[in-house]
Parts: sequence; structure tokens; C-alpha cells
Amino acid sequence: MSSSPSSLHLAVALDGAGWHPAAWREPVARPRELLTARYWADLVAEAERGLLDFVTIEDGLGLQSSHPVDPDGRTDQVRGRLDAVLIAARVAPLTRHIGIVPTVVTTHTEPFHLSKAIATLDYVSTGRAGLRVQITARQNEAAHFGRRRIPQLGPLNDPGTWDSVGELFDEAADYVEVVRRLWDSWEDDAEIRDAATGRFVDREKLHYIDFEGPHFSVKGPSITPRPPQGQPVVTALAHATVPYRLVARSADVGYVTPFDSGQARVIVEEIRGEQAAAGRAGELLHVFGDLVVFLDDTSAAATARRERLDTLAGYEYASDARIFAGTPAQLADLLQELASAGLTGFRLRPAVAGHDLPAITQKLVPELQRRGVFREAYEADTLRGLLGLTRPANRYVTTAAATSTAAAAVGA
Repeated sequence: MSSSPSSLHLAVALDGAGWHPAAWREPVARPRELLTARYWADLVAEAERGLLDFVTIEDGLGLQSSHPVDPDGRTDQVRGRLDAVLIAARVAPLTRHIGIVPTVVTTHTEPFHLSKAIATLDYVSTGRAGLRVQITARQNEAAHFGRRRIPQLGPLNDPGTWDSVGELFDEAADYVEVVRRLWDSWEDDAEIRDAATGRFVDREKLHYIDFEGPHFSVKGPSITPRPPQGQPVVTALAHATVPYRLVARSADVGYVTPFDSGQARVIVEEIRGEQAAAGRAGELLHVFGDLVVFLDDTSAAATARRERLDTLAGYEYASDARIFAGTPAQLADLLQELASAGLTGFRLRPAVAGHDLPAITQKLVPELQRRGVFREAYEADTLRGLLGLTRPANRYVTTAAATSTAAAAVGA
């Protein structure tokens, strides 16, 4: 099930000075401010001025690396970052409409802690929180915790590699399930706050989740009341069948990395098939395309800037996602072409945050508006509302009602 193709959803992925490894060396970059609240507040404010649906904030459990599974030892690229959830909590009160979606690494962390952190973010933002779930298969990151061993991964075309990674994705699916149940463990009206009677909470409306699985055993309930959105938005990046299955089973938004419309169509069809297999065929599940973008007034300028940054980095930058270098109008053409293959939105990765984020908000967005495929104003106060997702019913209210009815029948 998808939203109307006439209206695109648009997000940006924020990562340090930008997604190109030499972005921090650009004159417009602010490398001395990367670890300040002001820097992140400015980026999110710019995204909100562009009426974007949400921003994602990158994070990890180890230093950034150009190598997929090992540290790279480089000292000429940005290394070190702030905690994404804490950045989100800091910038959320400074904004009014845009969704705030920090990255959370499910491997090595606990779902109970994460559930209350994102529930708190939903309160702080008055209903605009989400999270991006991510796994890690890096041995050096496992060594920070000392709780488990991660096997050395082989090539991605090796079936054994996907067996190892697949277990981490299964764990991530259980993680999301625990988090979702904890969000529902308080009914919406569990807080009475009646000073006259001395009743602050109705204990009958707090529920044990009693989750038992191969990875987690969590009793509940949460210590944080149900979030304003009921269920903050869950998102995940996926590149192959195993993570597509996680998106289909557990997410509200999946990010994928097609390089053309034909590939996009195949990916969307696979995710929709997995969604049906997971029993979610009738639910709205967004599939966003990820692109790294270099935006300039001419294609030549964008290409030249990319080449100059590659020279500074010492190698040609490659990405898991398609890299676009061109004008806002050309990017709008591409987005519409990819949307015709079934994508419902896009998450753009600014190559240089200080240059390409304003180009997205001030040039791409007006171009999409002229074409009638992007909003002219924010139409909802919550992230779920912006994405067309309804506020879900609490699963435990139904269970409690059924239990009460059964008890009454037995009593009769």
C-alpha cells in the first residue's frame, strides 16, 4: 500500500560535514563546530525551512571508517561524533514541524533503554520522533562491550556472510518488536493525575509485555507513558533480501539504494512481497530511495566540485547509494522518474552539508513545488501525520477488553 504518487515525501540524512569524506575541507564547512549544538540546530532549521518531512542523524558504536567492517586508521577525514539521540533531543524543541529521526544501533544495546529514549524524544518534540534502526557486524565495535563475539565477515556474495548478518537482522526485528510493545505498555489514559483523590495513575492500564525470544526477555511495562504518536516512526536502510525482510516486517519507512528506475521497481516489488508475507499487506509502508547529491546551478559545476573533493580525498568517492551531480531541475526529473517505479519518497544525503542542504531546501524544493509534487506548507503536526500514517490503536487495550469480557462471562 502506498501514498499518492502526485505528492513526494522528502527527507535528508545528516552526517557530520556531509557525506563526501572531504566535505569538512570545503570553505562553507564548519569543522570546528561539528560537536556543537548550534551546528546541528542550524542544519535542522534549514531542513524545516524547506518543508522536509524529516531529518535522519547518523550514529555508530565506533569511529567512522571508509572500510565496510574494519577501522581504517585515517586521520584526514572526520572522526568522532555526538550521540544522535541526544542531538535529536537538543534540536527538537527548536523546531515545530519537521520529524527528528536519530540512528540507533540495535546490536549491543538494550531495547528497554531505547524505548524510553525515543518515547521521551516524542514528548520533547510533541509527536515528531522516529528512529532509524541499524545493525553492526564490526568486531572492533563488539570489543567495546565484551558481551559477544562477532565473526569476521567474508565477501557479501558469500552465503556464509549473510547467515551471520541475517542473525543480526533477526535480532533487530525482535528489538523493534520489544520497543513497540513497550510503547504500548501504557494505555493512553493510564495517567489520571487527580490530586483530589490522590490517584496519579491507573495501574490496571499499565501492562506487562512478557516478551520472550531468542535474543531478549523483557517483562515491562515501560517507565515512560505512551508516546504522543502512540508509535514513533520506525525506519531502516536496506540493500538486499535479508534487510528488505526487516523493513517489511518491522518498519514504517524503508530506505533503499536503486541506481535506476528498473532496479527500483524490482526492489519495491520484493519489499511488497515480503510485506504481504509478514501479514502487513494492508498497511502503509513507505519505500524511500537514497541518493547522495551534489547540487549546483550547472551540471559542469556540480561535476567539477565532486572531482575537486575526490582529489582532496585522494580517491574517487563511491557510495552504497547512487551519486547524483547536477542541477535541481535535473534531480527533480530523476526523482519523478524513480517515483514512477513505486518509490514514495526520497532521503537525500548532502555531499557537503553547508552547500547541498541549502540547495535542496532553496532550489530543489521550489522546483518540485512548481511541478505540483511537493507540499507548499506543513499539513500535520506529527511525523506520522506528515507521512500519512494513522495513529495506531494500543494492542493491550484490545487484550485487556477481551480479558475483561471473558472474566464477565465466566462470572455470569
